[in-house]
Amino acid sequence: MTTPARFIDVMRLKFGAAVQENVSLAPYTSARIGGAADVFVKVKSADELAGAMKIIWDYGMPFHILGGGSNMLVSDKGVRGVVVLNRAKEIRFESGDQPTVWCEAGVVFSNLANRCASKGLSGLEWAATVPGSVGGAVYGNAGAFDGDMSHNLIWADVLTVNGREKLSVEKMQYGYRTSGIKRGEIKAIVLSGTLRLKNSSKEEVSAKINEFSRRRKSAQPPGASMGSMFKNPAGDHAGRLIEAAGLKGTRIGNAEISTKHGNFFINHGDTKAEDVRALIDLVQKTVSEKFNVNLELEVELVGDW
Repeated sequence: MTTPARFIDVMRLKFGAAVQENVSLAPYTSARIGGAADVFVKVKSADELAGAMKIIWDYGMPFHILGGGSNMLVSDKGVRGVVVLNRAKEIRFESGDQPTVWCEAGVVFSNLANRCASKGLSGLEWAATVPGSVGGAVYGNAGAFDGDMSHNLIWADVLTVNGREKLSVEKMQYGYRTSGIKRGEIKAIVLSGTLRLKNSSKEEVSAKINEFSRRRKSAQPPGASMGSMFKNPAGDHAGRLIEAAGLKGTRIGNAEISTKHGNFFINHGDTKAEDVRALIDLVQKTVSEKFNVNLELEVELVGDW
């Protein structure tokens, strides 16, 4: 698409040099894969994010919000419209018998979990090994080690075309690795969230984080990846099915199904998104044929395909 010159002028008037054109998105994703965004703008606060979205909506521009860049595969053809890189990272703790933390959506989730540990606050130990941002976690109901966002979120501050709203955890309509926002049933952008914590000790919280980190390192491969590629089907694990189908180690181009964990696809350098997509299609077809199970993507496909 051709970006209206007037839109660019208005964005630059408000955000200056933070607005750029034709920016490669690969460096901003955990997989280090993907083409360019027509327009790219970095925001540093929830207010700036809201201001950018007002202009984007006013001009009817297509958009994508980018946080930590995990759980997504950006097309080689790039992303039309605007990509907003959210670097809003303010955090506020509330102490007491029922402690909480309020954080903007651009906060790195694993960093938040470690901040909580340093204060002797428990409840987010599971998040210490989860890649991505708080906004992405709220949006997709991120989870690990029997914890997920639906058990921690109290409310999310979101932006709609009608202004800011607070959505309780019930109104987020959470399911396994999904939400009403992710499914498109709620048209909103996550600005910040308030999360439920518990009083504990630094030693106890840190010990649990260290144990989760050890377990994750022993089970999951290093290297550039998108995180878990497929959702686990009911009563089973995607990685087990992929291994049973004989697909671990399968490689197309520089994209490989990890030999350590079948639900992780590794970028061995200069990987094309189309090669990862070909592996996705191969896995879904093979697992369906062998086990009559339809694997559903946990990773989002972003851009033109």
